Amino acid sequence: MNLTPDQQDEINVLRAQSAPTRRAVSPGLEAILYQAIPILDHGFIRVVDYMGDDAAIVQAARVSYGRGTRKVSDDRVLIRYLMRHFHSTPFEMCEIKYHVKLPIFVARQWIRHRTANVNEYSARYSVLDNEFYIPAPDQLAAQSSDNRQGRGAILTGDEAAQVLDLLKHDAEKSYRDYAWMLNEGEEGLAVDPDRAGLARELARINLTLNTYTQWYWKTDLHNLMNFLRLRADPHAQYEIRVYADAMIESLDAWVPLAAEAFREYRLGSAQLSATALKIVKRMLAGETVEAAQSGLGKREWTELMALIGRT
Repeated sequence: MNLTPDQQDEINVLRAQSAPTRRAVSPGLEAILYQAIPILDHGFIRVVDYMGDDAAIVQAARVSYGRGTRKVSDDRVLIRYLMRHFHSTPFEMCEIKYHVKLPIFVARQWIRHRTANVNEYSARYSVLDNEFYIPAPDQLAAQSSDNRQGRGAILTGDEAAQVLDLLKHDAEKSYRDYAWMLNEGEEGLAVDPDRAGLARELARINLTLNTYTQWYWKTDLHNLMNFLRLRADPHAQYEIRVYADAMIESLDAWVPLAAEAFREYRLGSAQLSATALKIVKRMLAGETVEAAQSGLGKREWTELMALIGRT
């Protein structure tokens, strides 16, 4: 993880400040506020602002003005009920803003979640840093034979070494060419007074998708959990999953009761179709159910059997 001196100075200044407030605060999140959590080889994620806590979720659900005589245990029961029954608006009362540094190809997956406010570093106005994501050797895998968007066996030996060399060589060359086209003295190149240099908005098109970008990403708790449910799933691509895993840790610090319910009813749960539920009930009643007569497709049947621990 590489922070610029200006970024580190900003973090140090912000973390040294404190102010009294009448707003609800989350002690767990306050402890890590502004800190950069390293992700991948050069990326990071950090919480820069938030609004609300577990009590805000409960307040919205009850439309009340204060805690009164309610206990934390009562709040926990209500939050679990809301999560279990897919209520959304109480969770929308809480918001969080992250500063994220990530490879461009991860950002293009991430931006498909269109329920956040995003402001990305602009390569039309500024010069991108010479930083690229190079996978660790244990992440170099062949295409899965049974999943079009998944990975199979890990590459080894000469093939793995050549892949790493190609990724590094192409990234370095593309940035050298990018810097030459800009003619702004980047990457150790002197400015050539006889060349105008290509516009930044055009020079950037030569860069590879593993180039790092940065953005501020703000969303509410409901949509954050929808994002995490998909991107923290074991089937999600590794490079976005590690960001989601780090965000779940910030969720634990921010709203521990909601985070507990999220792990219970979203991450650690499974959803059955109406037909699958009928099959499970028939099996519990002692009936033998065969795939051919189940009404499920082959893949859905296989997934159901794996879910209930049967082969």
